[in-house]
Amino acid sequence: MKIYHNPRCSKSRETLQLINDAGVEVEVVEYLKDIPTVKDLEKILMKLNLKPTDILRKGEAVYKEKFKNSNFNDDEWIKVMLEYPKLIERPIVVKGNKAILGRPPQNVLDLI
Repeated sequence: MKIYHNPRCSKSRETLQLINDAGVEVEVVEYLKDIPTVKDLEKILMKLNLKPTDILRKGEAVYKEKFKNSNFNDDEWIKVMLEYPKLIERPIVVKGNKAILGRPPQNVLDLI
């Protein structure tokens, strides 16, 4: 199991705690420091069965300032999210061929 984690985010911390409480071994990726590659993000989206705009944090200041009225295609949004990883919704938990958004954190229970 792997969690794309932001330790400053309460939902991310809660999700990681649920995983730890279940005794499941987890790889923690602090995605703001260890930014995923284009291929990584494409695989994550495929496992989530979501489009880039579905995991875009539209409440972030950088989104409102730079991208609010943008009409990018999926590849372009992926590039934007990797340039500004704060725009990637968190946490994302991946296990095998499945992934979930930890919003709410209890979603992770489906993977445990």
